[in-house]
Amino acid sequence: MQRPAKPFRPVRLRFAPPEAKKSPEISGLFFFQRGVSRQGNVTTGQQRMQSKETSPIEWRWKAFDDLTNVEVYDMLAARAAVFVIEQNCLYGDVDGLDIDAWHLFAYGAHPSGTRAKLAGYLRVLLPDNEDADIRIGRVLTTADFRGQGLGSAMLETVLGHIHAQWPRTPIRLHAQAHLQPFYGAFGFEPISDVHEEDGIPHIWMRSA
Repeated sequence: MQRPAKPFRPVRLRFAPPEAKKSPEISGLFFFQRGVSRQGNVTTGQQRMQSKETSPIEWRWKAFDDLTNVEVYDMLAARAAVFVIEQNCLYGDVDGLDIDAWHLFAYGAHPSGTRAKLAGYLRVLLPDNEDADIRIGRVLTTADFRGQGLGSAMLETVLGHIHAQWPRTPIRLHAQAHLQPFYGAFGFEPISDVHEEDGIPHIWMRSA
């Protein structure tokens, strides 16, 4: 006997505002060295983004079970720094959804012998019994890497992974209202009225 479908329950998605315009120096300058997927579940490619004004970026796209201890630490530390401290908003960031999510990390260049610094991050929630859409959230760039077009590069990179792994699946995100043109350039359209969350106007957007 099939269980009745559960009612839709919105998931709290958080975004640090990316740059509103694509950087002409960065757009399109990606060099891929594809890694081998482990049992088809991990894309551990080494993608690098370079321009005259930015350092090389190493992309890491992984399911939670494949994250290293350092990556988990970097992810949680960056989310706390941006969403709790910078935005002065006390909330429970560790919400139990990371375990079943996929995670995109952008690491910046670092001197030999030192640990790479996290430049950008986002997570992707997959469809489940409560929600048929893929949801992008926790999008951020760290303070030392802002103003370089990394927000555009992250969104372009993650959409490529999503379309390759889950083709023809709708994608939804909860954007700050003034960023509608930014996300609209990637095919997202408004699906709600503008409303406030934590005192900031937001809007739900979706790409089919």
